[in-house]
Amino acid sequence: MKTLKTIFAFVLIMFAGNSMAQSIAVGPINTYKVYAHSSTASKLVRMELVKLDKYNVLDQFDMYEVEDPAAFDSCYAKNCLIAYGEQLNVDLVASGSIDKIGSKIIITLKLIDVKSKQVTKTVSEQFDDQESELQRMIGITVQRLHGLEPDPELYKSLSYKNEMITSTNVGQVNNSGPRMGFAMAHGSLNEFLTRSEDQGGMNMQPMFSNIGYQFEVQYVGTENFSALFEFIPTLTGLEQGKFIPSVAVMNGFRFGKAGWEFAFGPSFGLARTSTGFFDHDGIYDPTRYGKYWTRDELGNAGFDNSASALEENGYFYKKTLDKRGDYKFSTKWIMAVGRTFKSGALNVPVNVFYSSIKKGGMVGLSVGFNITRKKKNIN
Repeated sequence: MKTLKTIFAFVLIMFAGNSMAQSIAVGPINTYKVYAHSSTASKLVRMELVKLDKYNVLDQFDMYEVEDPAAFDSCYAKNCLIAYGEQLNVDLVASGSIDKIGSKIIITLKLIDVKSKQVTKTVSEQFDDQESELQRMIGITVQRLHGLEPDPELYKSLSYKNEMITSTNVGQVNNSGPRMGFAMAHGSLNEFLTRSEDQGGMNMQPMFSNIGYQFEVQYVGTENFSALFEFIPTLTGLEQGKFIPSVAVMNGFRFGKAGWEFAFGPSFGLARTSTGFFDHDGIYDPTRYGKYWTRDELGNAGFDNSASALEENGYFYKKTLDKRGDYKFSTKWIMAVGRTFKSGALNVPVNVFYSSIKKGGMVGLSVGFNITRKKKNIN
């Protein structure tokens, strides 16, 4: 019998507690540049209030129990919300705003006591622009409005990171990092690379890899434009057992929030050359049509290697790339265009480039990556 009395008393207490819970209505929530309409935002706030299990929350149908519901569609100010609460006969009214400004979403909620006609508390939270997580953002703000601490990991993942200018400032991006890609030669360069080694060529395929590292320094930077000095050492042909080094020194420009880039400048390296000619008619070696003869080779083979003797057959000496020749300083001209793709702190620059020499050159694609590490306090 005593046990029954205890259970009955407990039920009475629970019933009394529920009956004593304050009633609350959610007024219009003003929205700006987010997908959620004002009525949708109000529903989300209402759902999060129900989860607190603290109030008797009026649902959307209860909200129509006023003389003119449409008159309160744009009710955001304190006095209007108090009048709304009086007509709904509730203890509290919640309202606020959700604004998307730049790369962040700001949620502000306020709680109004209808009887005392006072705003009891206001909370404003800033979140990263992740609209798909709007309900969780509202849930965090509702918890903060009631002095509750949200899940720390969830709050950390959604809160606005007010740390880096580089998060929204294209002019501050630094793309120093590794580069890799491939290129295809044409013209005189293609002939030298594909020529057999016994004729001073590289005996390579015309398509080859390149790998290097880009060092860059920004000397002009604004939000939508930057001018760069780029230093790029590169190795070419490693996959074919070749070791062809070069260094490019370029002037680059980066435009707009999309990260479009344009760069140009010289490339320096060493190249072996010799003085000779191509025997396209096979006069000096009928068995080797198109053979490349150096001047010394022609003399060693017993032929007259004087310029006048060659001219009789329509040949002229000229300097030609030759693996057997002497090392000389060489230059190329490079132009590149591309774009930097971003994913969080990861930057992925993709560039198409053209490198030219006399009567030849190569065209290729270069891809790199780097992580934005440098941070600058906005304040």
